[in-house]
Amino acid sequence: MLNQIIAAGGLVTNPSGAILWIFRRGFWDLPKGKLDAGESIEACAVREVTEETGLHSVQLQDHLITTKHNYYDKYLNCEVTKLTYWYHMTIAEYQAGIPQITEDIERIEWNTLAHSVHCLSHTYENIKEVIHAFEIKKG
Repeated sequence: MLNQIIAAGGLVTNPSGAILWIFRRGFWDLPKGKLDAGESIEACAVREVTEETGLHSVQLQDHLITTKHNYYDKYLNCEVTKLTYWYHMTIAEYQAGIPQITEDIERIEWNTLAHSVHCLSHTYENIKEVIHAFEIKKG
């Protein structure tokens, strides 16, 4: 049986409606991370977004989707299933963000959906699911 990791993250939009993208390990991604002991899923999502992007005053909005994928975890030395809870989040005023270098985040970009083609063409399938869920929610 595979070990399960619970994680949470966010699709963050700024006042212009642009989406925050992070570039990590050769792929465009959205900020997310593992749940700490005793932490709620929602608190984890906001904490991870804040830590990985340097954004402040992030406001949690709607739950978008929960994704699941399997991968080999080199630290645990086994296959794991990662269950990630994704939320839409907003910031009230524009912030550039600061990439968390210790998490291998090289850069941050804000792009509208229309200008996210280069990100979507070089991202993970579960991130495409999050974007699709966001498109459906915003109508």
